[in-house]
Amino acid sequence: MKKFFARFSRKTWIVVGVVGVVILAILFMALNPGEAPETYQTAKAERGNLAATVGATGTVRAKQSATLTWSTTGTVGAVNAEVGQRVARGDILASLDQQSLNQSVIMAEADLVTAQKALEDLLDSGTASAQAARDLDAAEDAYEKAYNYRKGLNGKITIAETYLEHGVPKVRYTKGYADAETIKDADQKLALAEAKLNDAKRAYERVKDGADPADVAAAEARVAAAKATLAQAAIIAPFSGVVTQASPFVGDQVSVGTSAFRIDDLSNLLVDVQVSEVDINNLSVGQAATLTFDAIAGKEYAGQVVQVGQAGDAVQGVVNFTVTVQLTDADEAIKPGMTVAVNIVVNEVKDAILIPNRAVRVVNGQRVVYLLVNGQPLEVKVTLGASSDTHSVLTNGDIKEGDAIILNPPTMNMLIFGG
Repeated sequence: MKKFFARFSRKTWIVVGVVGVVILAILFMALNPGEAPETYQTAKAERGNLAATVGATGTVRAKQSATLTWSTTGTVGAVNAEVGQRVARGDILASLDQQSLNQSVIMAEADLVTAQKALEDLLDSGTASAQAARDLDAAEDAYEKAYNYRKGLNGKITIAETYLEHGVPKVRYTKGYADAETIKDADQKLALAEAKLNDAKRAYERVKDGADPADVAAAEARVAAAKATLAQAAIIAPFSGVVTQASPFVGDQVSVGTSAFRIDDLSNLLVDVQVSEVDINNLSVGQAATLTFDAIAGKEYAGQVVQVGQAGDAVQGVVNFTVTVQLTDADEAIKPGMTVAVNIVVNEVKDAILIPNRAVRVVNGQRVVYLLVNGQPLEVKVTLGASSDTHSVLTNGDIKEGDAIILNPPTMNMLIFGG
């Protein structure tokens, strides 16, 4: 026997010994699984609130944004705004030197004065109404005379004839009837008098309570046209906002289309995000959202869904819908063009038992959770409701608040939840 053991080297016996120890350790652990509870990571089942969210990324934009360009050629004579300045609607941000303008713009100033004076006269003067009343009276008198004359031709009339007696003209009156030509002429005069009367009535009706609305509209159009031409010599803010870009300097030579300013309404910021067709039916206007920025560390902003797209766009076989979120607590740190991560709360459950998602497994098509009871894993079948990235709501299952949930349960014959 001694010779048998001597046939093997000391090194060989060491290897055999180590292998034997490993085999014994494996057999020991298989026969006594409860002897190593420290291999399980656990977390207590807790009661709390859960918010299920849909996440996406987008870019900040202002609800109103405008890039302003020059409408005529000339030399910049004045610049009244700079980047970061708040401006009101109608403010003149910059203007051209009048001497550098073309003739049509220069003449617009004189045209504006004339058009405004004509409009004021039209609105304030009573001349038109008074004259229309006089014209109506005259038309009524003329019609009455024409009517009476024509009516008199229906019976016998007195015909005056002129003759000479002893070389002196004399008038002799005889009874007779009007001829057809006389009646026709009287009818035409009566029709003309009636038409003029109707014209006078319409003219009076238009101005009896003030200026004719059509005349006023025409005068206002002439004023607006002159103002529009004159406005070509300036850059005017179309709405209240903040100047986010400014290009002109005094002395610059500009032409039609040259960029001047950009204005954004920073009081109303929006984010457009693309949401998958899988999630779009979970979204609706009014849902709350949280927003975080890479450029603004350590701060979370609030928002609200204000628009949900009703038509999807397919890109490389993936259908997405545009959803618009409005920032409700934006500050000066947020600027148009920034990238933002948006999480929209689509479901919120309060005061429920929450199960860590990493603890859930699927065994034979059934979701299960393992509890650590007396150092041993105990399988519990569960039904889960709403989920977030980290937890799910327990809707059915024998798990109580405070139970120790195994986060790394046995993996034999099971699938990881969500895998």
